Amino acid sequence: MAALTKVAVLGASGNLGPPVVQALLAAGFKVTTITRQESKATFPADVVVKRVDLSSEESLIEAVKGQDAVISTVSGEAIASQKLFIDAAITAQVKRFIPSEFGINTREARNTNFGQFVAPKIADGLRNGFFGFDLKNKTCQIYDSGNEPFSGTNLAFIGKCVAAALAKPGATANKFLTIASFTITQNEVKKVIEEEIGSELTVTNVKTSDLEKIGQQKLANNDPTAFVEYLSQCVFADGAGQAVTENAAVTVLGLQEESLRETVRAAIAATQ
Repeated sequence: MAALTKVAVLGASGNLGPPVVQALLAAGFKVTTITRQESKATFPADVVVKRVDLSSEESLIEAVKGQDAVISTVSGEAIASQKLFIDAAITAQVKRFIPSEFGINTREARNTNFGQFVAPKIADGLRNGFFGFDLKNKTCQIYDSGNEPFSGTNLAFIGKCVAAALAKPGATANKFLTIASFTITQNEVKKVIEEEIGSELTVTNVKTSDLEKIGQQKLANNDPTAFVEYLSQCVFADGAGQAVTENAAVTVLGLQEESLRETVRAAIAATQ
């Protein structure tokens, strides 16, 4: 398969976009970002920036012409626009399209009460409390036994994996790739945090069955934050089975898993 050299990134100013762009540049790709016309986002000097009407297929076709690959890193409501992005890429004869599916395996997700998932991004999760850990106040919530394995991925690592996948087009074409910085449990994270801060965390035990009830109540009231309870249950419930256990692509991509301890140290530093 011919090498892919020119890559366009949609949603490049969001949470995941910047590390993907940086990884592509580091790997030697020629990068173009495609943003909304009104966007004020800035990008590295060696990135071509195209500001277009993202609701216009014609504008999108023109924007992606000549590109070998298009990567979507959009999130939230913009995910619904991906069909338009794909249609434009097909018309422009783009060789590879990577959709914004950087999260839980939506083909096999145990819950169906929610639509789109945010991936368990480990560093952000530790800083923002999603994993049940409040580093600033030295507290944590342990869901069920705390021994359910889950796979966490640093944003920068996702960027490296995307770049590596495009660098090996033949080996990765039309495949669902499962990647993770590491597979861990809440109790393992707790142990490392306590070792790094030199004191114990105050623990609150939470039943994920209670989270489901809270989520149902919120959903009945059209409260979108029900997503938090449903996602926590889906990832951390005993027997959830969301960890990356097969077809892990890290080895195929020529990468190595990352260090939980280094990630914890970075998260602690970010809260100080």
